[in-house]
Amino acid sequence: MIDSRTLRVALLGAGSVGSQVAKMLLENRRELAARAGADLELVGIAVRDVDAKRDVELPRELLTTDAESLIRGADIVIELMGGIEPARTYILDAVNSGADVVTGNKALLAAHGAELFAATEQVGAEISYEASVAAAIPILRPLRDSLAGDNITRVLAIVNGSTNFILDRMDRFGETMEEASKLAFEAGYLEADPTLDVEGYDAAQKVTILAGLAFHSQIDADRVHREGITSVTAEQIEAAQSAGYVIKLLAVAERLTTPEGELGISARVYPALVPREHPLATVYAENNAVFVDAEAAGPLMFYGAGAGGVQTASAILGDVVSAARRHVAGGPGLNGSNHAGLPLLPIDDVVTKYQINLRVEDRPGVLSEVAGIFADFGVSVQTVEQSIADEGDGLATLIIGTHRAREKALSAVVDALGEANVTDRIVSVLRVEGAQ
Repeated sequence: MIDSRTLRVALLGAGSVGSQVAKMLLENRRELAARAGADLELVGIAVRDVDAKRDVELPRELLTTDAESLIRGADIVIELMGGIEPARTYILDAVNSGADVVTGNKALLAAHGAELFAATEQVGAEISYEASVAAAIPILRPLRDSLAGDNITRVLAIVNGSTNFILDRMDRFGETMEEASKLAFEAGYLEADPTLDVEGYDAAQKVTILAGLAFHSQIDADRVHREGITSVTAEQIEAAQSAGYVIKLLAVAERLTTPEGELGISARVYPALVPREHPLATVYAENNAVFVDAEAAGPLMFYGAGAGGVQTASAILGDVVSAARRHVAGGPGLNGSNHAGLPLLPIDDVVTKYQINLRVEDRPGVLSEVAGIFADFGVSVQTVEQSIADEGDGLATLIIGTHRAREKALSAVVDALGEANVTDRIVSVLRVEGAQ
C-alpha cells in the first residue's frame, strides 16, 4: 500500500553515478513508490554547472547550483559529489534539518564517519552508504543486519576493480605492469593520476568502513596499514604461479589477540598471495568480492561489479527505498554500533605467512645458514624451492614459504636475511592470505 504523502528527494551531484540515479528515479517512479510505500519526488539536482555535458539528458528545470536551498526542503538527500568538502557540510546540514542521507562517499566516511554518525544520533536521522565499498555488491547491510547475531572473525576483500584488472592481466595474460595499466586506463578503470588506486588508498578507505561495521568499532583511517601494487613484478607473478598462488590486492580486516592477551582489530591493505583454490583467486578483471568468515555462518562470499554508474546507482536506490520505508513506518534511524570499542592494532601483531624470494650464493652451507636465521626468530619454514640461475654468476634463487607467524618476527627475519653475507639480494616478500 502506498502512503498518501510524497517524500521529497534532493540529489547532490550529476556525474556518472548521479546522472544514472536521477534517470532511474524519474523513469521508475511508480515502481519505486510501490516498493517504498510512498511517492518519491526528485525535487532538484545540485550541480556546479547547469550547462555541463552529461552522460544522461536530465530535465533542465531540476538542475540548480543552490545546494543549500535544495537540502532544506528535502526528506531524503542523496550525496554523490565525492570528496570531503563541501560534501561533509552538506550532509551535516541535511541531517540537522531532519533529512535522511544516502551517500557513496567512501573518502568522507573513512575520514569523518564518526562525526557524521554522531550527528544523526542527535536527531534520529540515518545515513545509508551501501554504495561506498563495492558498488552494487550488497555487503554493508549484511554485515550490519543479517550477521548481527553472529561474530565475524575475518574479512578478506578485493574492493578495487582497477588494481584487480591489472593484476589479473599480469597473471592470466602475461602482461607487464605497464601494459596492463595502459589497458586499464584505456578501458576507463584508471584515472590519469592512478595514485588513489595503485597505491592502495581507495582500498584502505573501504576497509576502514568494512572493519568498523564488522567489529562494531571506530577505525582511524590514517592508521590502516597500506601498500600498493606498484612493486609487483612479472617475476613475482611467475613465482606465485609456480607455487600455486595468484597475487591480489587485498583489504583485510580481522579480530586479533596480541601476545599480551589484548583483543583488537587489524585493518590493512597490501598485495598478497592467495591460493588458487580459494574463491577470491577466481575474481577476474575489474570485479570485486568480499569474503567473510563468521563463527556460526562460516565462510560467505559476496561477488559482483565493484564499479560503474548503473551498478552503483542500483545500490544508491536500494538505500533510498529503505530510507523511504523508514519515513513511512516512523521511528529513529538505525546506524552502525561502535559499542565494542576495539583498538586498531599495529601491523606487527598480525599473524600470517610469508613467501620470500632470495638470490643467494650457490655454495654448500647456504641453506643451513638461511634456515638458522629463521630459527633465530622462531619462524618455521614450510617450503623451500631452489633453482640455479643461467647467468653463471654463482648465485641461486631460493623461494621460501613460512608457516604462520607474527608479522614482527617475519619482518625481523627479512631484515636479517638482507644483512646476511650469503644474500645477494631479496627479490620480493609477499604475505600469504586465505591459506590454512
